[in-house]
Amino acid sequence: MTGISEPSTPGHELATLGGGCFWCLEAVFDQVKGVDSVESGYMGGGRPNPTYEAVCTGTTGYAEIIQIQFDPNFWKYFLVFTIRQH
Repeated sequence: MTGISEPSTPGHELATLGGGCFWCLEAVFDQVKGVDSVESGYMGGGRPNPTYEAVCTGTTGYAEIIQIQFDPNFWKYFLVFTIRQH
């Protein structure tokens, strides 16, 4: 993740979420209507350019996260947190 701070689509919003494995979160949000894009990455930590393997050790200080871009006509920011896998 490159640290995008503005949505690429005007009028859309971003949410950055952590919840364990980013692959699991990405798989859920990829299927949600109104979500335009999902990008996986890391947040925190101090090492530059961490590898997935290093982050998975739990010793780098990084957390796996996703950043979603969504249409607020479908989802309000706080409702993004109610989406879950069934």
